Amino acid sequence: MAWLLVIVAGVLETGFAVCLKLSHGFTRLWPTIAFASFALGSFGLLTLSLRKLDVGPAYAVWTGIGATGTAIYGMIFLGDLVSTLKIVSISFVIVGIIGLQLSGSSH
Repeated sequence: MAWLLVIVAGVLETGFAVCLKLSHGFTRLWPTIAFASFALGSFGLLTLSLRKLDVGPAYAVWTGIGATGTAIYGMIFLGDLVSTLKIVSISFVIVGIIGLQLSGSSH
């Protein structure tokens, strides 16, 4: 269950990163509200998961999901540059996330 919280928190991190861009420096109301909601949800779920998980792997998985999700979202929906190196690098992050999740870091 704790890993599920980390995964959902990572997806919410993707949401807050995207909304941070869409808020244009907190000058747009709805993206700013969405950013705050996603950020609170993400940090809240990560906090709950840390009751059962080691901080290192949990934090690395959380940030990895957020970074990967944000990069993929940006390439698909925001016109970010797509390159072979970027896709290979994202693949390495995903492999690292899976490895950390399989590392058996829960108590």
